[in-house]
Amino acid sequence: MGQQKQASLTQEFVERVRTAAGENLISVILYGSAAEGEFHPHYSDLNLLCVLRDSSYKALEKLSGLVGWWRSNKHHPPLFLTPDELRSSAAAFSIEFLDMKQRYRVLSGEDILAGFEIPMAQHRFQLEYEIREKLVLLRQHLLLASHSENQLWEVMLHSLSSFTTLFRHVLVEQGQVGRKHSREAVTELAGRLNFSPSAFVDLMDVRAGKRDRKQLRAASVASEYLQSIEKVAALVDTMQSSPKTSD
Repeated sequence: MGQQKQASLTQEFVERVRTAAGENLISVILYGSAAEGEFHPHYSDLNLLCVLRDSSYKALEKLSGLVGWWRSNKHHPPLFLTPDELRSSAAAFSIEFLDMKQRYRVLSGEDILAGFEIPMAQHRFQLEYEIREKLVLLRQHLLLASHSENQLWEVMLHSLSSFTTLFRHVLVEQGQVGRKHSREAVTELAGRLNFSPSAFVDLMDVRAGKRDRKQLRAASVASEYLQSIEKVAALVDTMQSSPKTSD
């Protein structure tokens, strides 16, 4: 999906949700890679947040056709939240909301994220849970894909964004509150923990089309990729929670 097609699709979504939700719609926000021009047609998604006044089943029923159409375009359903839900869930989902605040664009209505404060007291606990869960799942998927070079590549390339996001949040816990790009975050964390970032760099280059994966052995990249993640997960286990907040 090119930039022009992406813009056309999100604009159509805005028009459809305005029609379906009417006065119940407060804002539509695009967040993540697409909001910053880093969208990858094969590995990225168009992430949308719709803020509603009423999120009851009756109100959501009016949006079912819209969500079905959006999914038919191969995108995950949007998030539908009320302003109260945004505030009450900010602490539990500090990773997601911090990322959202760092990369978003208002497509319609109010900029409800402006001045939105994210409590960070539970950030380290969420980080520990997320990296351990994704590490366990990665091992399972790598094992299932080990007989196929192509499948190994797909497992690593599809998981890459999740782990680079978590690596950025390890740096947040260490006091790096400004957002870093994936390559920069991996390189900095590798320097701090004394592991090679080459597997991550190779995967980023393959995903960006800067390197032909046929020049690399998938099993070797997978071995180093897994080892690096294990090292970061071990660090997170020993970290102390930070009392900071982010706005």
